[in-house]
Amino acid sequence: MRNEQEMMDLILGVAKADERIRAVILVGSRANPAVPKDIYQDYDITYFVEDIMPFYNNPAWVEECFGKPLIMQMPETMRDPVGDGRFNYMMIYPDGNRIDLTFAFTKYVDDGEPAVVLLDKDNGSGFVPVLPEPSDKLWHIKPPSPLYYYSCCNNFWWCLNNVAKGIARDELPYVMHMLNDVVRTELHDMMNYYIGTQHGFELSTGKNGKYFKKYLPPELYAQYAATYSGSNYADIWAAVDTMCDLFHTLAIAVASHFGFTYRQDEEDGIREYIRMVRGF
Repeated sequence: MRNEQEMMDLILGVAKADERIRAVILVGSRANPAVPKDIYQDYDITYFVEDIMPFYNNPAWVEECFGKPLIMQMPETMRDPVGDGRFNYMMIYPDGNRIDLTFAFTKYVDDGEPAVVLLDKDNGSGFVPVLPEPSDKLWHIKPPSPLYYYSCCNNFWWCLNNVAKGIARDELPYVMHMLNDVVRTELHDMMNYYIGTQHGFELSTGKNGKYFKKYLPPELYAQYAATYSGSNYADIWAAVDTMCDLFHTLAIAVASHFGFTYRQDEEDGIREYIRMVRGF
């Protein structure tokens, strides 16, 4: 596998050799100093060009410059998308490296996402401004307001009624959607709030909580891992029970930290409804 220096030499070499490419920015995990480096990180690159048309839906040019990938995706060509003028080539190469290469013809807008200017042929007068040192502050956990806390609790407990009914009706796809896309979202929010109370709110747990294991006590992380189940309904019920117990523990701790009132009656109500459905 080509190392980072070899990949950067390739990416910048292509840009330096083509006067149409005026600037290069690195974003994504490789631009984020808080993300541990590993061999699986993508090279999220943007080439800024004054005229995008020569680079728009032109995979032959990309393959000539970067080589033939194992697989390529061009999102702007898929499913009648509404484009914004940008064009993206996502490529995995035979050595395992992945490049996500975007062409853009508008000025870069700093929205707080970590970004590093790798090349600017116009010295700040063109597509890219001077950027601050990259950080992951954009994704730091935000302390909950009382409304967000109560809404998180209410939606977690309320939506479990749909999980229970789905199991009773033998509607496995619906059950898995409600449990893992809807209810789990609220659990993740509460886990973030809890982690913030323990470690401070100047941190990120990563996309979809991928760093939960780093910040949770081992016993709570083991409990969290047990909220994932197979397709057997007995296993799903066990996961639901574990999820309920974990959410209760986290929500009580968060309420105590912020001086919120935990609405135990909502939990009691849905637990009673679950017992009812399981008993029918």
